[in-house]
Amino acid sequence: MKLDVIKLDAGKAGEIELSDDIFGLEPRADILHRVVRWQRAAAQQGTHSVLGKSDVSYSTKKIYRQKGTGGARHGSKKAPIFRHGGVYKGPTPRSHAHDLTKKFRVLGLKHALSAKAKAGNLVVLESADLAEAKTKLLAKAAKELGWKKVLVIDGAEVNENFLVASRNLEGLDILPSIGANVYDILKRDTLVITKAGVEALEARLK
Repeated sequence: MKLDVIKLDAGKAGEIELSDDIFGLEPRADILHRVVRWQRAAAQQGTHSVLGKSDVSYSTKKIYRQKGTGGARHGSKKAPIFRHGGVYKGPTPRSHAHDLTKKFRVLGLKHALSAKAKAGNLVVLESADLAEAKTKLLAKAAKELGWKKVLVIDGAEVNENFLVASRNLEGLDILPSIGANVYDILKRDTLVITKAGVEALEARLK
């Protein structure tokens, strides 16, 4: 498939041929869903914790005699049945991450890129370079191009001036090609990839 290449000043800079194996697939929601779930699960902290029976601070003395009280038999105030007692089988710190094969993760990224291309929300930029690290310049360019919630994917390295200028712009993020991932791509309305980014992604996803 062919797409127009634009500059930051909205001028045209020719055309580019995109690989149909990466940008021309029929997007599958089930594949995207599985990859996003894998990403979010790996990012989940899993620091939830409660005090069990062995963790609460109470005397271990038997609270009352075994027989003759007419009540149930109890040996410790730490039991879950009592107020301030330990929680039975409560959550403990753990990792929520689960495995997903590399082949499937690559497939998910291809489908995410194809989804943006099919929806007409893929833009190819000649380069994400700025002469000065000024947010005002980048904000003006983004406004003229109609970018609101946008992710920019550059080549192996991100231009330092562009990176610094984008930090104070709400809704505009930039990643090197190695950081391209399904969740960030789907979260934004528009995906912008530089020519260097396209080359790097096609080499990575072959």
